Formats: sequence, C-alpha cells, structure tokens
Amino acid sequence: MQYLEIGCLTADMHDGGIVRNQQTLAAAVTCSGVGLHSGQPVTITLRPAPPDTGVVFAIQKGDSIASLTASVEYCVPTELCTAITGNGVQVKTIEHVLSALAGLEVDNVYIDVTGSEIPVMDGSAAPFVRSIRSVGVISQDRKQPFLKIMAPIEVVEGSKRVRIEPASTSRITYSIHYDHPLIQTQTYEHDCSASAFENQIAEARTFGFLHEVQALWARGLGRGGTLDNTVVLSKDGLVNQSGLRFHNEFVRHKILDLIGDFSLLGMSFIGHIIAERSGHALHTRLVQRVLEQPEKWVLLNTESTEREEQPALHRAHLQPSVALQAS
Repeated sequence: MQYLEIGCLTADMHDGGIVRNQQTLAAAVTCSGVGLHSGQPVTITLRPAPPDTGVVFAIQKGDSIASLTASVEYCVPTELCTAITGNGVQVKTIEHVLSALAGLEVDNVYIDVTGSEIPVMDGSAAPFVRSIRSVGVISQDRKQPFLKIMAPIEVVEGSKRVRIEPASTSRITYSIHYDHPLIQTQTYEHDCSASAFENQIAEARTFGFLHEVQALWARGLGRGGTLDNTVVLSKDGLVNQSGLRFHNEFVRHKILDLIGDFSLLGMSFIGHIIAERSGHALHTRLVQRVLEQPEKWVLLNTESTEREEQPALHRAHLQPSVALQAS
C-alpha cells in the first residue's frame, strides 16, 4: 500500500479541487416519494454527519434503527438497480441519491430511510440536488482523501466493459449503443465537478423500453414507474409527451448511475473511467476490482500516519442496530 501527502497541489484544479476538506450538509433535509420497484411510499432524511463518517443509511427496523454504510462491501446482486444488504436490512435503488451526494462532493451524511427503497422522485438526481442546495453544503475540519489511479484496471463481460486509467483529474467517458432511432450510439465525456454534475448530469432521467417495462409490471416489479419518473421508449419513438431534457439524455443518465455506483468506493478518485455498454453490475465490479489491486493506486491527502496494509476504504462500518436514532 502506498500513501502520499500532497501539499503541493492547489485547490483550484477543479470545483472543490484535488486538495479540499471533507464536506457535509448544513442542516437536515427530507425527500418523499415512491419506490421505483416497490411502488410503496417512502421518506428519506439526509442529515449532517461528522468527518470520516462517509454515507450511512439508517433504516427503520421495528423499534430500532439499523445502520448500513454505503460501501461495495455490502453490495448485493439485484435487477435493474444498486442495493446494499447487512445487519438484517436491505436498501435498494440507492444509486441516484449517492450520485447527487458524490456529484456535489458531500462526503459525510446520514440517510434515514422509512422503507427498503430510496424514492425514485422524477427518475433523476435533480430533486436530491435541489434538496441539498436548499440547506447548503459546509466544509469540515478534515482533509478529503483521494484514491489516485496509477495503472489501468478493467472489467470486461462480452461487449460490455468498464475501465479506469491514470489521469490528472476525475473524468468519465461513457458510450452506449441501442438499436433505437432516438439512441443509436451515444458517447459523452464528463469532467467531474459539482457545477458540471448539477448542470449536465443531474437532470438526466432513468429510461426503459415499453416492452421491458410491461414485462417488469407483469412480474410485479417497477410498480412505482410512471411517465413522470421514467423515460419510456416505444418501438420507434418516445411515449412521454414531455420529450427529452437533453438529446443525449440516455448516456448522461448512465454517467449519473456510474457516479453513484462508483461512490461505493468510499472516497473520491482521480482517474479516467471509460465505460462501454456497461451497467450497475459492471460498475460495482470495477469498484471491487480496484480494491483488490492496491498496487495500482495510491492514497492522497491522508492525515493518519498509521495504516493497515489492506485498509477498507470506506470510513464508517456496519454498526449495531441501535447505533443510530432517527431524528
């Protein structure tokens, strides 16, 4: 394991900079909606958390609260979303709220959840971004660690692949291909910063094809999906009368998902992620692959001088079910 202190880098390399302090919310904020797959009403409250907490879900479990860290360690295979499981609880469809937090560089937060799924809202990260902006983001008295990629790491599955390679900043290039006149091949390059995320990525909504949506409904899934929170494609066009928010909204949403999924790493990264025809499963497998190959990265901005040889990168861990009390 390698560690570097980088006092020479300046904070104006991009929004938040390479060297920056950790951040949390200035106050608590609540969002309510329905679960995309369960169709059940759910409310979440985002609360400020101390430095080195990371993102921790606090899930109602009878008369107590079970806490679960947003870490790839607890990620489980699910269909069409990202989910984590542990301590006797599971929370699904976490990728959009995680994307909003990572995109706005909010490092430490508790998320109180009344159900087992995060509300879908409008199918994008924008409602979460607006909620976070409504209370504000504050700096904390602790440096934010960064994982800097020093050699390429890749996951390949047939024609699908996702790779992270060395770069001086945080970047994502994503390509998708669907045999549909509104999509075909779309490629988008995103330079990661809070302003770029808010203006270029956050508004992109989840999408699906009409025949797939109908198949999900027949299986009892996607019960909360509507034209108000999903872009639905017919054979040759768009079912939603409101149209698209961007002409390439589809690939932008894939980047939104990737940002949320990759935040399960537990800290910020410096590198260039290149994805082709990828999805949630490959995104999280890349996170796992990164952790399995510590010789291919270094940690920057670390403050502690005592380190384990194979540390878990997430900074909060699975807690007893009474560890967090809902506020």
